[in-house]
This record gives sequence, structure tokens and C-alpha cells, in this order.
Amino acid sequence: MTMNDRKTIDLEQGWEFMEKGITKLKNILEGRPEPQFSSEDYMMLYTTIYNMCTQKPPHDYSQQLYDKYKEAFEEYITSSVLPSLREKHDEFMLRELVKRWGNHKVMVRWLSRFFYYLDRYFIARRSLPPLNEVGLMCFRELVYQELKINARDAVISLIDNEREGEQIDRALLKNVLDIFVEIGMGLMEDYENDFEEAMLKDTAAYYSRKASSWILEDSCPDYMLKAEECLKREKDRVSHYLHSSSEPKLLEKVQHELLSVYANQLLEKEHSGCHALLRDDKVEDLSRMFRLFSKIPKGLDPVAGMFKQVHPKETTPIAASLILGVSWRYIPSAKTKPPSPASEL
Repeated sequence: MTMNDRKTIDLEQGWEFMEKGITKLKNILEGRPEPQFSSEDYMMLYTTIYNMCTQKPPHDYSQQLYDKYKEAFEEYITSSVLPSLREKHDEFMLRELVKRWGNHKVMVRWLSRFFYYLDRYFIARRSLPPLNEVGLMCFRELVYQELKINARDAVISLIDNEREGEQIDRALLKNVLDIFVEIGMGLMEDYENDFEEAMLKDTAAYYSRKASSWILEDSCPDYMLKAEECLKREKDRVSHYLHSSSEPKLLEKVQHELLSVYANQLLEKEHSGCHALLRDDKVEDLSRMFRLFSKIPKGLDPVAGMFKQVHPKETTPIAASLILGVSWRYIPSAKTKPPSPASEL
């Protein structure tokens, strides 16, 4: 059959057939009893779009179908997705959001296949946004923009709960934060502006509270143990659910609040500070002090200042070498003039 012999499909008739396929897809996504699409179902839907786009004017309905493609997402989101999300809160809302985002991507994938002829010819000629992008933008504009603050706050609350020792669903957080990344379609601005910025601010406030308490209660070695463990756990959070780009910013916040802010107060503790550790040859604690403060810009400056105040007879080569960051095997022999603290630091 040639194009001239083909029966013309009007817009209303053709769209009525397409709506049946879209409704079937919605039912599958909603978990309602519905058989999966067969290859024959797919070909009928694809062919309908093809025929409606290749008819002679005024029956070429390419633009109308492009518009209706977007409207199909908007209708589904408004009637089904948003109501289900609005009735849930906190962790339950996050779970529903992850489910709905997954379903939405499936819907975009299938409808893009049905409307593929538009992508290949009509959209390319008109320089319009491709079908995949149109579908994802519908979720961004209607769902993400409404829920991003609630989702962000729920995630940060769970992170703080974990910091307090509670078990949380890390896989859930990973899936939620993937939405913040994926919704940017290749850019990180949404993750950084809508989540990371607030998370870093909360992190600073959390560790500021902890540090103000620990600095009064703990000895210098105990405080450093806690600081080291906190840094380790924050790195672990990055590896499990935060985006890798957050790691340096996150660690900088923790180091600033736990170490930079209280450096002098910590190092000058009367019975357990740097002077006491050097005097008592606390090699392990001195090594930890070097590891922690060497990662901070000018972090070793106050350590060097404390070290200069210690008389050589009050310490040992091992303690000195560790605080200077010199490996044990490079400690100068008795015949070698030891380096001055200032030159090493």
C-alpha cells in the first residue's frame, strides 16, 4: 500500500488509539493487572504515530503529537504521582519518590519508543528538545521542584540520625541522591544547590555542637581519636550514598569545626596537650596529631609552635620525628646533625 492509498487517520481517532496504549502503560506502572506489551502492540502504536506524522497537510499531526506526548506525562503526574507523594512524609515520602522516579524513567523509555518517528525527523528538523528530555523535564518541573526541599530535609535528618548511631537505609539515601544528580541531566547544579549546600551547612553546625562539648570533656588524645573516627565515618558516607564530589567539601567542614577552631585550645591542654605528649613520649598520639593537623592548611603551624617550646631533653628522637612527619627509619644517627624543627616544618 502506497502513502496515497493509505486511509487518512484524523487526530481524534489516532490519539484515542494511542491513549489506550498509554493507559495500559500507566496500569503496568501502577501495578494493576495488565498483560505486558507484545511486539505486535508496540508495532501498532509506533505505526500509528508514523502514519499520523507522514500524512499530507493538513493531516500531518507531528506538532500536535509532540504536544500531546508532553501532556500525557503532565496528566499522569498530576492525577497519580503527586497525590501519592503528598500524602506521605519523611522516609515514607523518600521511598515513594524513588519508586515514582523509577516508574517515570520507564514511562519515558516506552513512550519515546512509541513516538520515535518524531525524534528522528520532526524534532531534528525543528531543533526541538528531544523526547527523552521533554519527559524528564516534566518530572523536574512538576515533582522535583515541589518536593526537593522536603526530600533534602528528610535526607539530612537521616544522616544526622546515623551520626548519632542509628541504623539507616543507606541504599534509600543513595537512590534519593541519585535523583538530585540525574535530574540535572549531566550537570551537578541541582545536587549542589538543592542538597549539598544545606547538607554542608548542617554538617558544620552538627560538628560545631559536638566540638564545643568534647573540648571541655575530653583529653587531647581522646578528642583526637573522636575527630579521626568522625572523618573516617564521613568518608564512609561518601562511599555509600553521597556523590564523590562532596568528599573534599565535607571533610573540610569536619576538619574546620573539630580541629581548626579548637587547635590552640586542644594543643595547649594542661595535662594532655602537645607538650605533655612530647614529654611522655606518646608516640601513637603524636602520630595521630600529625596525621590530623597535616591535612589542614597551616594546620602544623600551631603544632610547630608548641614543639619549639619543648626543651630537647624533654622528648625523644621517636617523638620528635613523628611530630615532624619524619619516618622512623630516617631518624638521624648520633653522628648526623638533626634537622631543626623550623626547617622541617
